[in-house]
Amino acid sequence: MGKGCITVTKYFLFLFNLLFFIFGALIMGFGLWVLFDDKSFIAVLQESSDTVKVASYILIGVGSLSMAMGFFGCIGAIYEIRCLLGLYFTCLLLILIAQVTAGVLIYFQRDRLKHEMSNIIKELIVNYTGQNRTTEHTWDYIQRTMKCCGWTGPGNWSENLLIRNSSQTLYSCSCRNDSLPGTEKREYGICEHLSSEAPVYETGCITSVEKWLLDNCGVILGICAGVAVIELLGMILSMCLCKSVVQEDYTKVPKY
Repeated sequence: MGKGCITVTKYFLFLFNLLFFIFGALIMGFGLWVLFDDKSFIAVLQESSDTVKVASYILIGVGSLSMAMGFFGCIGAIYEIRCLLGLYFTCLLLILIAQVTAGVLIYFQRDRLKHEMSNIIKELIVNYTGQNRTTEHTWDYIQRTMKCCGWTGPGNWSENLLIRNSSQTLYSCSCRNDSLPGTEKREYGICEHLSSEAPVYETGCITSVEKWLLDNCGVILGICAGVAVIELLGMILSMCLCKSVVQEDYTKVPKY
């Protein structure tokens, strides 16, 4: 490989490592958001299941590792250090294998994950009091913004301990459908309705969540595909540069 090709490969590899560093920062940032956010659907799951917390720690770890790899890859590319290039290639290969394995596991375990999610939400609804400012208020926020009620439907709230044991006709305040007549509007807690039918949304939140996932499926798959392409290009460029460095080193050895 000529000097010009080596230089182009080196700086292309530097660019891809810079992008890899940025993607690593985004992954780590997403993991931190999952861990500390208390205003989204993730917060509801996190409070009730260790799976989400473990996943957030994994994301933070993968993001940190990706940032470190991007940094060392940049150093290896600029200074043509073969051991760093070889280490970079090996780590990229392992991460790519891990990503494919994780994707396959999630795909084949999707029914189990959906069942676990349903159990978490239904348990939250049964024990809802309106006093918990993390998961309960987050669930209220989800019902208001997604305009849904319960997990599979408003009937889930009939299992709530406060509503079931009360002599009054109660419903979840955050289920309140603004287009229907009823009592005063409240963002959270349990409200009383005087009419025969509760002024609530008829759609369960599982439908809204699935719709959100379908609407954003292209974005999620695009990000995953983009990361995979960058990893493959980084592997190819690192191998080419590493091979060129070896060839360059051997040409400098005096022949007898």
